[in-house]
Amino acid sequence: MTKLADLFYRTADLHPDKTAIWCENEAATYRELAEMVSRYSRFLIHHGVSRGDHIGIPMNNSVASVALILAAANIGAGLVPINPTLPQHAIQTAFAAADVKHLIARRAFLEQCEKSGGPNVAGTTICMDEAYDGFPSLRDAASLPAERPISGEISGEEILIITMTSGSTGTPKPIVLTQQNKIDRAMAHIRLYGITKEDRVLAATPLYHSLAERLVLMPLLIGGTSILLPRFTPKIWLNCVREQRVTFTIAVSAQLNQISAELSNPDAPGIESLRCLVSSSALLEPHIKANLIDKLHCDFHEMYGTSETSTVTNINFRETADKVRSVGRPLPEADVMILKDSGERAEPGEIGEIACKTSLLCKGYYGMPDKFQEAMRDGYFRTGDLGYLDEDGYLYFAGRKKELIITGGINVYPIDVERCVMELPEIDECAAFAYPDDRLGEVVALAVVTKEGCNLDKRAVQLHCARNLADFQQPHKIFFLDQLPRNAMGKIVKSRLLEHVTLNAGSP
Repeated sequence: MTKLADLFYRTADLHPDKTAIWCENEAATYRELAEMVSRYSRFLIHHGVSRGDHIGIPMNNSVASVALILAAANIGAGLVPINPTLPQHAIQTAFAAADVKHLIARRAFLEQCEKSGGPNVAGTTICMDEAYDGFPSLRDAASLPAERPISGEISGEEILIITMTSGSTGTPKPIVLTQQNKIDRAMAHIRLYGITKEDRVLAATPLYHSLAERLVLMPLLIGGTSILLPRFTPKIWLNCVREQRVTFTIAVSAQLNQISAELSNPDAPGIESLRCLVSSSALLEPHIKANLIDKLHCDFHEMYGTSETSTVTNINFRETADKVRSVGRPLPEADVMILKDSGERAEPGEIGEIACKTSLLCKGYYGMPDKFQEAMRDGYFRTGDLGYLDEDGYLYFAGRKKELIITGGINVYPIDVERCVMELPEIDECAAFAYPDDRLGEVVALAVVTKEGCNLDKRAVQLHCARNLADFQQPHKIFFLDQLPRNAMGKIVKSRLLEHVTLNAGSP
């Protein structure tokens, strides 16, 4: 069984003086990063962290965070990275679900815990900054020997990451990713996108999400350079790509929408280093894709996947321009089928639930084996997403199953309404969602954000929809908002739309 830390140390031995990682003006060569990982490993062992223990970490993007991931792999411990901006009760719920024993956090977080009675752990609490309130400081690891501590007990099947399916609301499902999961996922993407040791790979999403973890690990396992962005704005992203000569990245669609708009500014920096850009998380509008391809002059891919399955499909739009609304064909590691409500396989063009069989599947939900088995059917993971396959085997995404609007017994797919409304030039973004109705059960509602400086009234939206949508698809309620609710990855959280419009919009 392959061990993740073995791969990293082997790469560090081959390229000791090469830059391994850069983050906000802090850089480390492979030798320096390997020494940091060794010292962190010794520090964790010294403070009572053992193989199989779970460490909670409100995680920020930093070189130290990456070193902690590798150190956890080295000693066989698991990390439970969490968004540090979540409410304390949500963090406590997530840590309890993942059996967190130890805590590593910055001083500001520990101070907040002290005030609110936040997460208490049975094991060790470590401060990533200077010593605080008697807790050991991770900075003291710098005084420890730089030789790698090696344990013969590590198999590579240990849990490395437990990541949560939900954010600040709902009951989280802790997704288990072993070291082997992480290796398999990294290597699958290295093969798919032709990543080599010459690549400089950018991670610009939060490290507490599996996408950024994968992007960081990919170059570090083969001798490339990892570029880690501590925070995102389109200007920061473009400047980083130019200055750090980034060649490859996967970005979420919410970021790419902003980057596309920024590229239209006359003072936007010229980008020449990118050879491949991949969009993930949600569908991009065709005109956004076209603008990015035109301005960045690189291969442009779109992919579909979930945290449980990793990437399932991929498409290169430079090679397949006639499939502009598709999210691609399955990877070699995956197979996709569409399930009807009856459980039978759907025909091409027929919308149903996307189910995936893949060698990249996670190991389950920690402490919730029954929940995970409920999502499985004959070896296929039922994603909860809706879509269809065309005659050529290309997948088309149609939204979340739980976001389906059923009005008077008729199914309405929000994406169909949204695509129609987005044809109006005054609209920046929109989201269709279900609104309770005494007569029909629920009706189509629409949340709209207009572009800056544009005026648009409800009547104009209604007239456009009347001309272009069926009767049952017409929005009965239209809300104008300053912004839509999003999670930390920039995805619109439709489960919060009803509450959001109630609090932030006037009468529909």
